[in-house]
Amino acid sequence: MNYRKIGDLTVSSIGLGCMGMSHAYGAPGDKVEMRELIAAAVDMGITLFDTAEVYGTPDDPHDNEKLVGAALAPYRDKVVLATKFGIHFDMSLLKQGKSPIVSDARPEKIRASVDGSLQRLGTDYIDLYYQHRVDPKIPAEEVAGVMADLIAEGKIRHWGISEATEEDIRRAHAVCPLTAVQNRYSMMARAYEALFPVLEELNIGFVAFSPFANGVLTGAYDKSSTFEAGDMRANMPQFTAAAMEENAALLDLLHGLAAEKGATSGQIALAWMLCKKPYIAPIPGTRKRTRLVENAGAADIVLSPEEVAAIDERLGVIPMSAVFGVMRS
Repeated sequence: MNYRKIGDLTVSSIGLGCMGMSHAYGAPGDKVEMRELIAAAVDMGITLFDTAEVYGTPDDPHDNEKLVGAALAPYRDKVVLATKFGIHFDMSLLKQGKSPIVSDARPEKIRASVDGSLQRLGTDYIDLYYQHRVDPKIPAEEVAGVMADLIAEGKIRHWGISEATEEDIRRAHAVCPLTAVQNRYSMMARAYEALFPVLEELNIGFVAFSPFANGVLTGAYDKSSTFEAGDMRANMPQFTAAAMEENAALLDLLHGLAAEKGATSGQIALAWMLCKKPYIAPIPGTRKRTRLVENAGAADIVLSPEEVAAIDERLGVIPMSAVFGVMRS
């Protein structure tokens, strides 16, 4: 593993997104196996671990923080533990055709959230604390002021925002400097590249979630793939049979690049963003040790600036389906 800076925080080039161990991908993973997987990640040199207070199950809405905290307890001083505040789910909104994500960044709510996360994680500080989604009802400056207070109190060490715009970033950063922005980013979701000049100007890192477009870019799925009950991929547009046919050229591109580099499609998808900017840190998720090893290996694949530019040019013209979480123009 190699390492890079996001803001002034040093992290492994590849992190581990832990959401899928508990949330959104069918039945939760076996607790013992997931703890062993997290320990294996530490042994591989992975230091960035990502969770959130809302990554849970109907029986335990905070399951993932508890799992991650317990698994990382023996390595607490060796890792960067990231969690998030500021949303809850209201599934009744789905019946109205609306997003079930409800933002809530009131200061009193943030304080209750950080104390709850600290308890569940079994730690007295959080390395990187994200606002999970921007709350249009609460000014960015007010949220940043609370973050400054939490840093002064020692409850958090750094903070960031997820799914943020340039205006969100600038307003928040002016009050309490941001360490990272965590946004959806992959070969199928590149809109946030427009933020790169702002991040470079302000020395803010970019943590890429869903770097495989929920798995499509690994090449592990085809038009006959099915998903178990409770797996959100069953309702994602990129996994329909028609979409998989539409994405055939993209998957062929990845397969060809992988063959040239002696790599896998997923490794190329990660190496592409790692080699694009030195402050991008992807956090792919997995429940499988073989995939964990594969993902970590992407950090060692070198693509030249010319190769990255050539890939970008192809991505600009190649057919692609709609992808979950991305607005289509």
